[in-house]
Amino acid sequence: MMKYCEACGRCADTRVTDKKEIYEVCGERIEVDAQILVCAECGEEFFCEELDNATLVKAYNEYRRRHKLLFPDEIKKIREQYGFSQRSFSKLLNWGDKTVHRYENGSIQDKAHNSLLLFLKNPENMRIYLTENEVMLDDNQKAKLLKTVDKLEQDSQYRGSNKIVNLFFGEMPSIENGFKTFDYEKFCAMVLFFAKKSAGLLKVKLLKLLNYSDLVFYQENGISMSGARYVHLPYGPVPKNYDLLFGMMSADNIAHIEVEFDNGYERHQVIADSEIPKGGLSGQELAVLERVYEKFADFGSVEISNYSHREKGYMSTKQGEVISYSFAKDIRLDVF
Repeated sequence: MMKYCEACGRCADTRVTDKKEIYEVCGERIEVDAQILVCAECGEEFFCEELDNATLVKAYNEYRRRHKLLFPDEIKKIREQYGFSQRSFSKLLNWGDKTVHRYENGSIQDKAHNSLLLFLKNPENMRIYLTENEVMLDDNQKAKLLKTVDKLEQDSQYRGSNKIVNLFFGEMPSIENGFKTFDYEKFCAMVLFFAKKSAGLLKVKLLKLLNYSDLVFYQENGISMSGARYVHLPYGPVPKNYDLLFGMMSADNIAHIEVEFDNGYERHQVIADSEIPKGGLSGQELAVLERVYEKFADFGSVEISNYSHREKGYMSTKQGEVISYSFAKDIRLDVF
């Protein structure tokens, strides 16, 4: 991309480089790894709204991590499990009309609001909240909410799957999971996207597609798509405990691995058993998944594995170690 450089006095090529920057978030100084646009000839810095916004998101996410605050997507998930719009959820909580909208779009919530949201994450606590507080809901709305709470409490899949997810994937947001707690539903939606898009998709290739998708999304948004942690294994980066995840997906009739034999070799093919839930992937997420798919459409499992072995994150770690999302800035995808 060409831009006019005042230092050079003419239009010049630009490049993206890394730089440590300090942002003040809620009165606290936060140092982050920023990407900035500079003149390729003299190094003069240019304003780039997209890169600046991504760095600000990183700073906000680091503040949330330090203070154990819910991330925007986690707040949205709590709201949506009860079937509320942003405005109606704010009304239920006796907050301003646009409060939830602001939190879900990146504003930092105060600690009292955060504590209430954490409390209401558990459906049993929502029942307590409705019993002990005056809420601005009419009788029909309250009855509908209680019916939803009943369903959540009785849903064995909800209770069972969440216990497993919390046990094996319940880490606090950090750079290792892209500042997002693991989202099983989102992970499943990503698997279904690639399984339906790629005929005869093999497990090895899928695991690399998931890794690149999370890294690219983190690079552009300061938060990963699924919250999965990726570890260094001989065939490249893979989601930690991926075998357990595939077992859960098979039990939930979402997707399964079908083993075939071809000239004495095992082929582990990914088969989709369900549709991607409506709203399971945002437009922004779908765009990233499409780009990753297009980049590797003609790659086989061996090719994409070899490609991933040359990534800095993989080369900088040993077998079994978690590959930090901090390496997202170094990914080698020419299409991006």
